[in-house]
Amino acid sequence: MSLNFRFAVISDLHIALPHTIWNHPSRFHLVEVSIPVLESILDRLSTLKLDFLLLPGDLTQHGEPANHTWLAERLAQLPYPAYVVPGNHDVPTLESDGNAIGLADFPHYYRSYGYDNPEQLYYTCQLLPGVRLIGLNSNQFDRHGKQLGCLDDAQLSWLQTVLAEHQDDLILVMIHHNVVEHLPGQSRNPIGQRYMLDNAPTLLKMLREAKVQLVFTGHLHVQDIACSEGVYDITTGSLVSYPHPYRVLELRTDDRGQRLLHIASGRVESVPGWETLQQTSRDFMGERSQPFMLQLLMQPPLKLSQAEAAELAPHLHSFWADLANGDARFAFPTFPASARRYFERFSAIDANGQLQCIDNNTTLLLS
Repeated sequence: MSLNFRFAVISDLHIALPHTIWNHPSRFHLVEVSIPVLESILDRLSTLKLDFLLLPGDLTQHGEPANHTWLAERLAQLPYPAYVVPGNHDVPTLESDGNAIGLADFPHYYRSYGYDNPEQLYYTCQLLPGVRLIGLNSNQFDRHGKQLGCLDDAQLSWLQTVLAEHQDDLILVMIHHNVVEHLPGQSRNPIGQRYMLDNAPTLLKMLREAKVQLVFTGHLHVQDIACSEGVYDITTGSLVSYPHPYRVLELRTDDRGQRLLHIASGRVESVPGWETLQQTSRDFMGERSQPFMLQLLMQPPLKLSQAEAAELAPHLHSFWADLANGDARFAFPTFPASARRYFERFSAIDANGQLQCIDNNTTLLLS
């Protein structure tokens, strides 16, 4: 089947109406710009003939009912369909605590955005003839109420059935947590693993067997495209974090029947009141990331002393911002050999050590 369509991805919106914004010294998100940045992106997308929009989670600052309501009403005004899945910020508690909605409440806010059955936290729907979306819920809670990032057995069983029933469709999967590593050793690093789906290997095995190649994720707040044995995990940076990106993707079938996915990324440079948004946001991220960088230096595999970490951390002021921007190339010639090798591994390089700039703009050949 010859497929041709265009869609967009906006991730980790963290929508926050003014009266819901709360401040904390370690807050990492510029939620003050969530609504104007979203409006700027939607204004740009209005000039394109989109077939649909994907929003892979963290739609709200912290699951506030007012923010969920606002977003659902705003999406209703779009001239194309939109589809969502929950992120960890959307359902921070299993049961509603008055400040945030509960896990089971989420589908009821988004009945028009994938959840035809509001009693179920995952769904599938036909986007176009021959094109199907599977929206998964990666938020679970243990018996102590701790939030986990994984797929439950019932959902995996349901997914197996859906994949078997739609073998002839081009399937797009949307889930909040990453299923392929976007950072070196992400699934083993205490900091990085919280962004990974706990049972990612199980999901990846199912997707490979069903010949599903495209997964759209968020959560990590970086622009990155990673691949594991034919499965592409396309993660999109956050609307409220530097560099405030979004993606426009176009799938085309050429004369030989090959399917090509063209990926282009844009950024919001400024919004009213934030005329220097890019620089302001970059500086904000650098200042707030220093405790994180200290932790990264002191934990395995580097295990530096506090004094050693304190000496190197200032040189990493822009490290996370450069990583979030995608297609980064790092060089730390003055670092000790082990630290230099460790941080330079985060560069956008392929297995042969060559620069591979595919995180923002690229074309994927689908089998």
